[in-house]
Amino acid sequence: MNDPELILAGGQVVTADGVLDGGWVRVSGGTIAATGTGPAPVGPAVDLAGRWLVPGFVDIHCHGGGGGSFTGIEVDQSHAAINTHRAHGTTTMLASLVSAPLPDLTKQISALSELVTDGPLAGIHLEGPFLSAARCGAHDPAILRPPEKTAVQQLLDAGRGAVRMITLAPELPESLNAIRQLVDNGVIAAVGHTDAVLDQVVPAVEAGATVATHLFNAMRPLHHREPGPIGVLLEDERVTVELICDLVHLHPAVVKLAASHAGTGRTVLVTDAISATEAGDGTYELGSLPVTVIDGEPRLADGSLAGSTLTMDVAFRNLVESCGLTVPAAVAASSTKPARLLGLGDRIGEIRPGLAADLVVLDADLELDAVMKDGTWVTKPN
Repeated sequence: MNDPELILAGGQVVTADGVLDGGWVRVSGGTIAATGTGPAPVGPAVDLAGRWLVPGFVDIHCHGGGGGSFTGIEVDQSHAAINTHRAHGTTTMLASLVSAPLPDLTKQISALSELVTDGPLAGIHLEGPFLSAARCGAHDPAILRPPEKTAVQQLLDAGRGAVRMITLAPELPESLNAIRQLVDNGVIAAVGHTDAVLDQVVPAVEAGATVATHLFNAMRPLHHREPGPIGVLLEDERVTVELICDLVHLHPAVVKLAASHAGTGRTVLVTDAISATEAGDGTYELGSLPVTVIDGEPRLADGSLAGSTLTMDVAFRNLVESCGLTVPAAVAASSTKPARLLGLGDRIGEIRPGLAADLVVLDADLELDAVMKDGTWVTKPN
């Protein structure tokens, strides 16, 4: 149950209008009832003592965590992943699936759709199987296929409205028709795992693709005579760019370059986390492929990165401390923009009266201190 009423006072509250220094937030019935500065309203209170208060994080690209993976059909594994990331401040998330044969994917989608209906998940993201074998990353190339209309519809039907985003490579046959099909069904079309040249990516954006799946990673590199997908996706104002800010997938200078160019309206932090997150080094599976995690870095046998062990609180801190962005910019990238991308901006993603009391408390060093979901503490302040 959520707390009936609670005042969070004395912190630096990050709102869409700026930072409230010495601000307060009144939580009532699971929602944000009011915000302000100066003397806090009378009532049960928590003194934030100069800490930061930011909206709950929204992760649109996550494969698992806590030893649990979304790629199976076991509900316990999905809950392990959800709970692991929620404890790190991710109060809203999409469950990402990797490439698999269509019968397996439909089973996985059907199982996850129950969690979307019941609420722990905001939807499902399919990262494959409509990807380029030349840029397959941690996807089995033998499983990859073009996005024919019947295959796309089969996956959408399995989700009964739960599939919110699908990543595809625009150079594949039928890709433009598939993008239009996704848009017509209210599904986000994302460009990723692609070896496309510029002239193949531009039509994809014109057809309705609006997200770059982990920009720079698993795509043709930017070249001064052939900008490729990065040149198009980073430049086009209609495209939101995902960035994996674990400082392994991308150098901090590249993160800063991309985030500064795309701006707060188009930059989204994602984890691309796998089951090994918060589960320690060892051997895991991502889909059908074995993954070895050493010092927190998941890699295939050939050395290729296979997702991450990142959590959103670390990505947030890295963006500020290592990449030089401001705390409000990090809030936009980790909460506000992804919430709006999912069409949930009227419910989550900001500290604003009327929205859900999904909140994260960070200390002065931006280390996680506490998490609140719908007005109830997941982890309480120290």
